[in-house]
Amino acid sequence: MARISLDPPRTLLNRTLAALSRRRYGAVLEPLAAVGHNPRVATTYCVLEAGVARWRALDPALAALAVMATAVRIGCSWCVDFGYWESEHDDVDPRKLHDVPAWRESEAYTTAERRVLEYAEAATATPPTVTDELAAALVDDLGEPAFVELTALVALENLRSRINAALGLSSQGFSDRCEIPLAGGLRTAGTAGRLAG
Repeated sequence: MARISLDPPRTLLNRTLAALSRRRYGAVLEPLAAVGHNPRVATTYCVLEAGVARWRALDPALAALAVMATAVRIGCSWCVDFGYWESEHDDVDPRKLHDVPAWRESEAYTTAERRVLEYAEAATATPPTVTDELAAALVDDLGEPAFVELTALVALENLRSRINAALGLSSQGFSDRCEIPLAGGLRTAGTAGRLAG
């Protein structure tokens, strides 16, 4: 249950963002409705997401795995479900997305993908547990521009997931084809994840 109304003031900004969200996703994203109570936060959030949408250094499949691993680690069911739905529409292998919570046991991943998953978890830990060896291996795998993008994407997903989880947002219903277990035994069955990727 959301800890804040998902019916923000009907300002021009909120009506515009709601219309854009409906056109792109078929529904108003609940995180967008929640932050709509503060126009400066909503504007900053949307400008940030618009900038992130133009990042191109990191392979999209690796980006999807990093985002999913971060959301799973935090336990944001909204983010896990929306992230699955969004990545599925971007042609990311569904098995790889589904196996993220148990990536260490799965045979679905390449060495570079395993490093990305490990890095997302280590960078999300409080305090972060990233090792010099892991960072160096990823720089070798990806190159410096993509490594920086990976790091920023994990940090951004921490922002998204922590806001959504703290506001009590849960699955919205974007994905109805997959059940992905979350960290700590939480589960999501067919629903939604980030503000707007």
